[in-house]
Amino acid sequence: MSQSVTCDLLLAWGDGFGARHEAATMATLHERKTYREAIMRTLYEGMEGSGLPDVSGARLRDDLAIPEQDLAAACTYLVEEGLVTVRWAHGDTPATVMLTHQGIRLMETEEEDRG
Repeated sequence: MSQSVTCDLLLAWGDGFGARHEAATMATLHERKTYREAIMRTLYEGMEGSGLPDVSGARLRDDLAIPEQDLAAACTYLVEEGLVTVRWAHGDTPATVMLTHQGIRLMETEEEDRG
């Protein structure tokens, strides 16, 4: 299966988070996909632009206007898929989020596919 297809499947899949995510108003499938795509794109662009390997969860939350619990759910999903690593702080906002090698390869493949 190609990386692009894998990403499409990954982003289309529901997040399957339990009570932690359901306690608040649950984001729609479209919103969850959009949040995950935005996080991956921001991490990849940040890594290329600044050379820094990680981004603070607070920056992701604020720059992308993602509700804290939805950010936590998206990051948890991406961790489970092996695309990012997260250092958790207190509460639902990650302290830092970083692409894994697999996440970088996925984003490179998508960039190549776009031309």
